[in-house]
Amino acid sequence: MQCVHLIISGDVQGVGYRSWMKQKAKKLQLVGWVKNRDDGAVEAVVQGDEKGVQIMIEHARKGPDVAWVEKVDIAEHSVDTGMIGFEVIY
Repeated sequence: MQCVHLIISGDVQGVGYRSWMKQKAKKLQLVGWVKNRDDGAVEAVVQGDEKGVQIMIEHARKGPDVAWVEKVDIAEHSVDTGMIGFEVIY
């Protein structure tokens, strides 16, 4: 089990990034959340099996077709066994 905290910077708001990420997380059977930040970045916590989390990080580096990802900052995060599903925070 792995859990990471992501900050995705670039042109990532207003392009469907959060719902795109939720779809990818569901396909990979990951749990966590994603939200827009006031500074224009997208923030997420992604948790699941290590392979799935690594695949999600690679997806996050590309984003949906209309997004432009400049960088993804990755930090390890403590595993939360109570997390259920993947939520878009508005």
